[in-house]
Amino acid sequence: MTNSIKRKQTKTIQVGNVKVGGNNPITVQSMTNTQTQDIDTTVLQIKGLESAGCEIIRVAVPDMAAAQAISKIKEQIQIPLIADIHFDYKLAIAAAEHGADALRINPGNIGEMAFVQKIVHAAQKKQLAIRIGVNSGSVESDLIKKHSGPTAQAMVESALRHIQLMHSLDFDNFKLSIKASDVQRTLDAYHLLSEQTDAPLHLGVTEAGTLISGTVKSALGIGMLLANGIGDTIRVSLTRDPKEEVQVAYEILRALNIRRRGPEIISCPTCGRTAIPLFEIVESVEKRLQHVTKDITVAIMGCVVNGPGEAKEADIGIAGGDGTGILFKKGKVIKKYPQEQLVDALIDAID
Repeated sequence: MTNSIKRKQTKTIQVGNVKVGGNNPITVQSMTNTQTQDIDTTVLQIKGLESAGCEIIRVAVPDMAAAQAISKIKEQIQIPLIADIHFDYKLAIAAAEHGADALRINPGNIGEMAFVQKIVHAAQKKQLAIRIGVNSGSVESDLIKKHSGPTAQAMVESALRHIQLMHSLDFDNFKLSIKASDVQRTLDAYHLLSEQTDAPLHLGVTEAGTLISGTVKSALGIGMLLANGIGDTIRVSLTRDPKEEVQVAYEILRALNIRRRGPEIISCPTCGRTAIPLFEIVESVEKRLQHVTKDITVAIMGCVVNGPGEAKEADIGIAGGDGTGILFKKGKVIKKYPQEQLVDALIDAID
């Protein structure tokens, strides 16, 4: 299937060994939820995220111990690492010195512009990228007053201020995010900002929420922007295991036919004809296919009515019966199996 989305051309920046922006693939990011100074636990989580397809990882740097841990973490991971900094510019400088590939700052909560300048100088010295993160909760007080709240316009004006500062310091290796927890405000802000800059844009809906609410808000917010050609890198924000953030991100990209990674599972919603425990089967197959990166479509159908016929475009699939089921490929029945052997037969055929 051909992708008809016309993506806005932004400049390309370098985050470690990954290019962001321009014609480069839209990258998938996540963030650890470990204590960064707990090096072993943090590395273990990052390696799991790497296996899930995460391409850039961000870690929290709340104190100097976390900043200093970055060098040890970097020795053991494969993907670029972004240090997430709030309030204390000294932590950004320390993170740069200890091997971070990029710095994420929210200039509105760093304080004095002189402190932001020190961060930029540290990034220049180490040739690091910076993500300027503007959130609705950290817009400068004068802009809050001017716009009667943290509106999309206030957020964009804040971002433009920081773009000006970057340019005045002869620094161009930056990307921007401009998130709110409200989907419509996020959409409005990104559309306004995209019209006024060619910097790469990092998409997300901040504080999106739990698995269901967060997935819906992220799919709408990120998906609608991507469908309009806006966005160069994405992070789905969920109150869940970060690997699920990566999964949802790839499903958003897959749904828009932008990028495809790993199996796409299609399954029927079940009805009165369903005579097998389809929920359990789907969950089992999904878990057992987590290691597969090949782009294939796998159908899991509850009865022969919705089997090879309705799922004939799937590469491979199973359909249940009453105690027995079938394995099919491209709509053609391959073999019948007892119900208890269906999942194993499917996995073996995929492998």
